[in-house]
Amino acid sequence: MEKTPRGTSVGVDDPYAFAGVCDHLTSDGKCRYAFDHYQHDPEFARERAAANYACVVANADGDCSGCRDANESMSDKNELSPWATCPHFRSRTTERECARCGLEEHRLGQVPDESTISGERPLLEEHHLSYARDGEAVGHEITIYLCRWCHAKVHNSWARITDDVAPDPEALAEREGRRSLEQSELGFETAADRAGRSHEER
Repeated sequence: MEKTPRGTSVGVDDPYAFAGVCDHLTSDGKCRYAFDHYQHDPEFARERAAANYACVVANADGDCSGCRDANESMSDKNELSPWATCPHFRSRTTERECARCGLEEHRLGQVPDESTISGERPLLEEHHLSYARDGEAVGHEITIYLCRWCHAKVHNSWARITDDVAPDPEALAEREGRRSLEQSELGFETAADRAGRSHEER
């Protein structure tokens, strides 16, 4: 399996097998990176401009609707993913659930920053699937979300992202605890009731 610079596993053999379409890809098959970040790689931007900004993975007509299917098919055959041919490919998931056990995020809506105000950590953590190899700079950012419990298991053992597992009981308990807390915060209490309760507590 792929490993981090610290030698811990990332839980997959091929990060591209878990990559969606490129974050820079527009709905009409154009490369937003070449248009918006010309100064970062002028040569790449010129090449894309000459091709009417078509994505390097798109077909001759600029259609990229089958890009994900092609990526999965080539991964199954142990062939190089078409996304790997683009120097600026980036895939960051937006699905707010654990890619391993399916636990859904449940943030405390009344708290702007759980980690600093309530002391609560988010249930889900971003997990990088690609890292630099042999001293090379990492070229592609490929991330998914894992719950804290699966994240620890993947990094601390041989757990895989593809394991067929249910959410950890502790994870379910914490999520339900958050729901209960949120429901209690949504309860209505008049100022008179609060004042009376405060007086009784004294």
